[in-house]
Parts: sequence; structure tokens; C-alpha cells
Amino acid sequence: MKHVTIKDIASRLCLSTSTVSRALTGDKNIRRETRDQVVALAAELGYKRNEVALGLKQGRTNTVGIIVVEMVTPFAAEVIRGIQEVLYKQGTRVIIAQSDENPATERENLHLMEQFRVDGILIDPCHNLENDAEYRRIQAEGTPLVFFDRIPENEAVSKVTVDDYIQSFFLVEHLIRSGRKRIVHLEAPSYITNAVNRKRGYRKALEKFEIPYDPALVVKAGVSIEDGRQAAARLLQEGVSFDALFAFTDTLAIGAMNYLQEQGVLVPEEVGVAGFSGTVLSTIVHPQLSTVEQPLAEMGRTAAQLLLERIAVPETPPRSVVLKAELKIRHST
Repeated sequence: MKHVTIKDIASRLCLSTSTVSRALTGDKNIRRETRDQVVALAAELGYKRNEVALGLKQGRTNTVGIIVVEMVTPFAAEVIRGIQEVLYKQGTRVIIAQSDENPATERENLHLMEQFRVDGILIDPCHNLENDAEYRRIQAEGTPLVFFDRIPENEAVSKVTVDDYIQSFFLVEHLIRSGRKRIVHLEAPSYITNAVNRKRGYRKALEKFEIPYDPALVVKAGVSIEDGRQAAARLLQEGVSFDALFAFTDTLAIGAMNYLQEQGVLVPEEVGVAGFSGTVLSTIVHPQLSTVEQPLAEMGRTAAQLLLERIAVPETPPRSVVLKAELKIRHST
């Protein structure tokens, strides 16, 4: 179906396109009768203003790109909800893309956002180094970026995070104080900055209580529920003795906990299980999962506000905001 244009309305009314354009924007210099005629015909024909074209005339599209690593769990949905709370009030729309933990896909998404001429990009990067050159190029060409949750190696960026190190320390400390001494850590790949900091918190807690660090208790995993299941299976198959498990994310923890229970391991009586994320998933499993609950909607709101600052004043120096997360101790530990 052909879109109705200003030119179509002008032709029907024997007016110039500039007159029609001004009439549709309520220009007081256009006679009232003419304005009424134009508005009435526009409604009859189903005319819709081309916001993109209008934005481009003003040097902006009033559109922001959002790139997340996945949309399977509620994590991204909560962050996006916070982003939209801020942007929609400003009349800014969003384009959402998923990298699926793949740097090449993330790069394609970045190029897509450029093609749509977005005013800025909010991104949860899947790798701390892989696309750093692209981030630098895009910002140098005038499109501001703000990072949330995970961050790139480049420190000179605006970002919103939580203190992964200290919160992981507190969670592992809780496990130790509850009597656990053989604590497994399911770690994510080291190219995720959060993974490095959460493992650091795990090691620091062991150090505080003079529990020797045992490499056999540190299992390399991915980030998904299935990755957690496979990691738990390896632990049991290899006969590793452990009485607690701290996972990089809730999804890993839930996958591991489900598998352990299927094999007859009692949670928390035999093995305490804890994660990190704090999405609703942690409350709909049995037993409910102890975790670090991140303020996800607030993370989205803060990231959106930082981006609006940089769009309005491109010279705004990068800002780093660290939000307060909360330890949620539940039945799994």
C-alpha cells in the first residue's frame, strides 16, 4: 500500500508542498481555512508524518539503539524497561538487537544501528576486547555509546555497573559462614569483565577465611542454563567433593541445581547453590535461589540518562556509575 505524502495532499488541494507542510505543523501564517482543509484531507487519506525524515532535517532521528547479549532470560527485559521509562518521556524510540554472545553478530548490529542513523547506542557487550576498535570508531564519528552490565577493556567510556567483586565476596562469605568449605565456582569466559571480578571476589573470600584455593573447584562454563547442567554433570562424573556452588549467573546456578537434584543431591542440605543476577528466575525455582540482585530497571534508567547527556552535549566527558546491588539469601543456601 502506497504511503500518502505531503505531495499527494498538495496535489489534491492545488497547494504547494511547503504550504501543506506548514499547515500540518500548525503554522499561524497559514490561513485557518487552508489549515483546516489540509488537516481534514490528511486525516481522510490516512497521512502519517515521516518522523525519520523530519528528524534528519533537524540533525537527529530521535531513535536510540539497544544491543543486548541475549533475550532468553528476564535480565535484558528489565533493563530495557528502565531504558524506555526514560526515553519514551523524551519522545525517543528504540531499536533493539541481540548479539547472542557473538562478537561478529554484535558488530553487524552496530552497523545496523549506524544505518538507521540512531542518535546513540546503549550496549551490553559480549566481549571486552573483540569490538573495541568499532566502539572507538563509532564514537569518533559522532555517535555516543553507553555501556551497561558488562564493560569493554577501554576505561574511557560511559558505563553503568554494579560492584561485582565486593558482592561476590559477600555471597561466598555467606556460604562459608553457613559451614561450607568446599565451594565450587562456575566461572564464565575471562573475556567477560564481570567474570574476572566475580572470581576475584570468590578467591578473596576464601583467603579471608584461610581456605586454600583449589583449582579443581573452579569449573569453566558458559552462561546458560544448559552450561550449568553440563558443569554439574562434569563435577559428579569426576567425583569432585563439594558442599556449595557459586555460579557466575543465576542461569548457570539454576542449571547446575536442577541437575544436582535430578541426581538425588539434596539442595541445600548437601550442596548450597548461589548465583548472581537477581532476575525473577531466582524466585520461581525450587528451592528459591540465593543471589546478588542487581537493580536492573535502575541500570536501564541510568544508562539512558547518561546517553541523553552525551547526545545533548557531545563533549560531555565519560561517566562511570556503580549501582548498589543487594544480597538475597534464600532456601538454596
